[in-house]
Amino acid sequence: MDWKMLNMPATRLILAAAVAGVLAGAIAVYVRSAADGNTDRPGADVAAASCEAKTGQATAVGAAAKGAVAAMLAADPPQSLSTLAFNDPDGKPITLAALSGKTVLMNLWATWCAPCRAEMPALDALQKEMGGPDFEVVAVNVDTGSDEKPLKFLDEIGIGSLRFYRDNTLGLFNELKTRSLALGLPVTLLIDAEGCLLAHMNGPAEWHTDDAKTLIRAAMHGND
Repeated sequence: MDWKMLNMPATRLILAAAVAGVLAGAIAVYVRSAADGNTDRPGADVAAASCEAKTGQATAVGAAAKGAVAAMLAADPPQSLSTLAFNDPDGKPITLAALSGKTVLMNLWATWCAPCRAEMPALDALQKEMGGPDFEVVAVNVDTGSDEKPLKFLDEIGIGSLRFYRDNTLGLFNELKTRSLALGLPVTLLIDAEGCLLAHMNGPAEWHTDDAKTLIRAAMHGND
């Protein structure tokens, strides 16, 4: 008698049970992960709905984008950016929500981006003139590697008003790319005090101009 043949069904049953156990575990992990990921959905949905209701405000801001900042496009529709993550000037992880309460002009830049380098003094001057509890230019450096190169660049050109925000992982840029907001560098976002995107643009602009200041004031007055 061929004992191997007799034992084959039992072996298959054991293997099938093992596979079923693995699949059951995988399904359990998937379900648990899905549940964990959904715990924040109600809040996210409320934020999204709140921002989408600001279409009129975004349209008004877009209409104020003229002259030197005419490339700024109204958000269509406005969306919540409060979860965007990067590092604060102390090197600690934060999200845009940490800046709630103030209008933000977020600019992503890198030392290898010539247009970015060219517009940094104007962004610095804009922050010096208009920055305060109600408005901030948040220039986020996205160079990979250490802080040495971007800090050296800022020091060489005499940047004194901009705070040093940072993301050396390119995670922030990739998130904006996923949202169809970033094609390259620089990219600039105008965000209201509740973290809602009102307008955006790809490419550089003359930020320390009357046109730019009029645009910023249009966004700030929409928060009143």
